[in-house]
Amino acid sequence: MWPMSNTRVRGAAAYWPPAGLLGRVDEANRGILMGLGHGVAYPAGQITIREADTSDFTLLLLGGMVKVTAHAQDGREALLAVRMAGDLVGEFAGIDGQPRVGTVTACGRVLARYILRSELLECTKQHPAIGLALSASVVAKLRTATGRIVDFTGCDVLGRLARILHHLAVTYGRPGRNEAQLPLSQPEMATLVGAAESSIHKALRALRESGAVVTGYRRITILDLDHLARIAVAAGPAGLPAISPNT
Repeated sequence: MWPMSNTRVRGAAAYWPPAGLLGRVDEANRGILMGLGHGVAYPAGQITIREADTSDFTLLLLGGMVKVTAHAQDGREALLAVRMAGDLVGEFAGIDGQPRVGTVTACGRVLARYILRSELLECTKQHPAIGLALSASVVAKLRTATGRIVDFTGCDVLGRLARILHHLAVTYGRPGRNEAQLPLSQPEMATLVGAAESSIHKALRALRESGAVVTGYRRITILDLDHLARIAVAAGPAGLPAISPNT
């Protein structure tokens, strides 16, 4: 972890997605949040929060992306979520003081505010609008997790992948754009979707052939969000359907 100047956040996002904590508050409260704690920078691959640890600080992401993982009972690592600029991570422990439920790792360089639990709780007490925004952010994450369970129960791999990619693009992409880029590797997509890598390869091939996406090293570019949404709705439990451009 490297200290970062408090006077200027170099490389921080200029756009705050409305789903993140910074996107849920007005400019004045955003300034209060961005003044909490102290600035830190993490290099790619740095673990910022470790599963089962008893630390209780939170990280307010200002630039970059992190992934949240946890270990299953059989020892495999599950990718639970990705978080981007504007999000608060580690807030469960920051609210209840209980051990960490997952490990947070920097995907590329990450800029953040390192906020102690005592400071976060005092802030929400002094600024009720921030407290409400924090609660709404946590509820939104829980709703997403619940929706993913439903998708896993009644949808095939292609449908699950399309829905997760669409959700991430809509959540973190800029409004008015029908495309998005997500810095995810195929193994990370496999753990996020809950499928074997071979199944993800087949699903991605189907999405590429449909014209919905193109893929590169640790990156997937969504070319047509509307088309991806139609695939997400159409894909059923009977395997990979035949899909064609603009269907």
